[in-house]
Amino acid sequence: MTAEELLQESKEQEEELLKIRHNLHRHPETGFDTKETIAYVKEKLIAMGYEPKECGKAGLTVVAGGKKPGKVFLLRADMDALPMKEEADVDFQSENEGKMHACGHDLHTTMLLGAAKLLKAHEDEIQGSVKLMFQSAEEIFEGSHDMIEAGVLKNPDVDAALMIHVMAGMPMPAGTVVVSDGGVSAPGADYFTIKIQGKGCHGSMPNNGVDPINVAAHIITALQELHARELSLMDEAVLTIGTIHGGAAANVIPDTVELGGTIRTYDEEIRSFLKTRMTEISQGIAASFRATAEVSFGSGCPSLKNDPDLSACTVQYAKELLGQKAFTVGQLNALSGEKKAPKSAGSEDFAYVSQEVPSIMIALAAGNPQQGYCYPQHHPKVKFDESVLAGGSTVYAYTAMRWLEEHN
Repeated sequence: MTAEELLQESKEQEEELLKIRHNLHRHPETGFDTKETIAYVKEKLIAMGYEPKECGKAGLTVVAGGKKPGKVFLLRADMDALPMKEEADVDFQSENEGKMHACGHDLHTTMLLGAAKLLKAHEDEIQGSVKLMFQSAEEIFEGSHDMIEAGVLKNPDVDAALMIHVMAGMPMPAGTVVVSDGGVSAPGADYFTIKIQGKGCHGSMPNNGVDPINVAAHIITALQELHARELSLMDEAVLTIGTIHGGAAANVIPDTVELGGTIRTYDEEIRSFLKTRMTEISQGIAASFRATAEVSFGSGCPSLKNDPDLSACTVQYAKELLGQKAFTVGQLNALSGEKKAPKSAGSEDFAYVSQEVPSIMIALAAGNPQQGYCYPQHHPKVKFDESVLAGGSTVYAYTAMRWLEEHN
């Protein structure tokens, strides 16, 4: 099998890939509630000759190869959508009201199914095994961890892992592959809630109560001082309050106020420090005003670490496939004159996998603004260039097979 042969095989299944993508896009599902999507993916895998296994709350795995001894390479695709109404100008719009594949997970799932077909056709050539991981609940940062807890990295034990994420609105030709350099490429994330308990009373007699709105105002201001006065010049972090809920009448001081927000950081020690200090500050300020504050952290994920050796291998394989349409982030920035490779501000729950085994994240350009793909991920009007499906499928399959060939 050569790179050219595999690319040609993938191009021959383009029509089928489009049908799969359109079906997934029309029927988006969110979180762990992805029953229709799982059933559809399972049906496709069975038709290829696989025996899919359920993993965790809403995941599927299959293994290609295994006929020759060797290591195990994992390929991952996320399947869940976002809870938002679609406004994109496409003729295969979402039929599930209030849900939309606005992040491109329908393309990821399609490409991994395309890779599954390629791998099945070349199963006798695989030097080891390729495990395919179809995951739900990425958007709430819970699916990857759930599948790891359910044993996705075991039996057979995974030695290395790869994910691809399509990117809309990138100023480069569709199909360009950008491989992360070694090190952290996506921040750890946490969502938090701060519940402030005061004592309600008439708005004209604040002395008879404890005003939680006033407490909330002081907490919001104080939390922003963390970045200004408790983190060093070298630390990178963001703390955002995104929601405030409290009160129902202009002349009433409410009993409670609830704040909601998120923190993002590239360093796990800073992440832990921020969570500790947020709790201490919120509770301390509340107590000083005779109120109480409860700080809780919901779904989140660690920072995504890319293995340097796997990064070097992956970009080599991508260049074998795509030639001048493959770069590392550092190479791309050098060509554009940038001095520092930017990190992504968006978190990714594949990070849990990257904390366990050598991993790599690939960005796949899927829409140039000059060609009408103007909207970014998570926008109700976002569109993706479907011409990348065959190439993305090949990158998945070829990278796994080449890495196994060189590491067994």
